[in-house]
Amino acid sequence: MKELVLQERIERKILLIRGYKVMLDSDLAQLYGVTTKRLNEQVRRNIKRFPDDFMFQLTKKEYDSLRSHFATSKERRGGRRYLPYSFTEQGVAMLSSVLNSERAIQVNIAIMRVFVKIRKILSTHKELAYKLSQLERKIEKHDEEIQAIFEAIRQLMIPPEKSKRQIGFHPG
Repeated sequence: MKELVLQERIERKILLIRGYKVMLDSDLAQLYGVTTKRLNEQVRRNIKRFPDDFMFQLTKKEYDSLRSHFATSKERRGGRRYLPYSFTEQGVAMLSSVLNSERAIQVNIAIMRVFVKIRKILSTHKELAYKLSQLERKIEKHDEEIQAIFEAIRQLMIPPEKSKRQIGFHPG
């Protein structure tokens, strides 16, 4: 039950930014039980482990958009001084090598499981979308064939024209 609650918390923390599924430094720090400052310190000390496709800093516009979306407090009231970092799945995996507590290891395993679960769900949706498009094409083809059958039936339902016989003698 405890693991299920943790997975649900993690799922809510995964965001889509710049086409990547990411988690913010503050959310990760909260899950790992450390301060955001400490998490970012460890990252800076090991910056070579975090290339751009593992971690990137949000722009002011992206951050403002997130803040307005989640209705978080204004910066001047004790908010962040720096723009947050976001970590992709690979970046989160790399965090396990720089945060070496037992809790960090357990949380990291849970996060990796959630990312795998999301990937499976997305894969299933792609497969369903592909099968649906195939089915639509089949139906369109069948629709054309059904229309042709109805047209043939309509033609058969038209009574044949009676030939008008002319009365009288026709030499021939």
